[in-house]
Parts: sequence; C-alpha cells; structure tokens
Amino acid sequence: MNNSIHIGSKIKDLRTQKGLTQEELADRCELSKGFISQLERDLTSPSIATLVDILQCLGTDLKEFFQDFEDTQIAFRENDYFEKIDEELQNKIEWIIPNAQKNMMEPIRLTLAPGGSTYPDNPHEGEEFGYVLSGSITLILGKKSIRVKKGESFYFTAKTTHYIKADGKTGAVVIWVSSPPSF
Repeated sequence: MNNSIHIGSKIKDLRTQKGLTQEELADRCELSKGFISQLERDLTSPSIATLVDILQCLGTDLKEFFQDFEDTQIAFRENDYFEKIDEELQNKIEWIIPNAQKNMMEPIRLTLAPGGSTYPDNPHEGEEFGYVLSGSITLILGKKSIRVKKGESFYFTAKTTHYIKADGKTGAVVIWVSSPPSF
C-alpha cells in the first residue's frame, strides 16, 4: 500500500466537485493557472499558507482535508488479526482490530483451553465488556467469582484485579472489549 499523500489529485477532485475550472480556482485564490495545474499533477507542493487559501476557496479546511488520509480500513478479516499464544496459561489472544491501542476500544477474541485462564490484570481506568461465544467461564473480579456461559455477556469497571478462567471441561471462546485499550 502506498502511504504517500497525493494532495494534488485530492485538490483536483474537490475542484471538479465544485464545478470549477483550473482557471476559476486560480482566480479565486489569486494564483496562476499553471501553478494549479502543476499542483494537481503533484509536480509541485504548496506552502501551508497557500494550501489553506486553496482549501478555503474550495469550501474546506486542513483538518477536513487530511481526515480522509487517515487509516481508513473499517472491516478486518482473519489474516489481519494478530495473535499471541500463552502455553503456560493455555490461552490464545487474537487482536481482531489491529493497532487498536490508538482507538477508544480494544476488542480481542480470547480462546481458552479447558481450565485455561488469562493473566490477572491489575486495576486500571476504564470498562470491560465480554460476550461468551462458546463454552463457559468464571470471571474473577477481586474476591468475586461470576460464572458466564455461552450466549451470555459481562460488563464491569476495572477497579479490581480481574481475570477469566475457562470451565475445566469445555474451555471457552470470548469476545472481550476493553475501553480504553489495555490488552
């Protein structure tokens, strides 16, 4: 994937959406048609001040203009996932939204072997939500143990040390979401 930003083609798109010719845009911004032409073909780069002017003439601003250049993947598939297997605790964690540390929420798919568990997580800011896809688990919150079975969910504030332990017979698969990210 090419990550370089093609400002020119984006300016051209905005200009054509507004139904302006290169000349009309140049006139509005008090620039030459030649400059606009070179800019749209990414043969030249505008100064920030010039870019601000051009965007203003096109009815937008820097923030909106560059928003679209952010990482725009919305749907993720199996081969996007990142996984970590812990032999000792008998668990597999899959980050089903890669690089979620920068997001508000961090969802994982947790697969526990029969009797497997997660490493106890210390108290932290935020909330946790989970949905048991298969098997059953015991959620340990401080001194409390709560049983959660397939098709059931849990939700708690992470004020106490917490972890999940799978049923000794069935194991479990859980979708677990932490907000803010903590996995």
